[in-house]
Amino acid sequence: VLAQVTAEYEVRIWFGLLTVEEVLTFIEQKPPDVELILTGRRAPQEIIDRADLVTEMREVKHYYQQGVMARKGIER
Repeated sequence: VLAQVTAEYEVRIWFGLLTVEEVLTFIEQKPPDVELILTGRRAPQEIIDRADLVTEMREVKHYYQQGVMARKGIER
């Protein structure tokens, strides 16, 4: 089994670089031995409906609260 991670795909949809239909086609055309992992926020409902597994993460604790600024390559 291979895994392919597609990061922040919904940002590409937001900026008009991809359509929801293109992402759905990409999902449908993946080889059967590939596990596809899409990451990002605000997933369109059509993609959630097509997914086998959806996980929503939320912040519980973050060092921003202690005044630590965003670090290059990590948060920005």
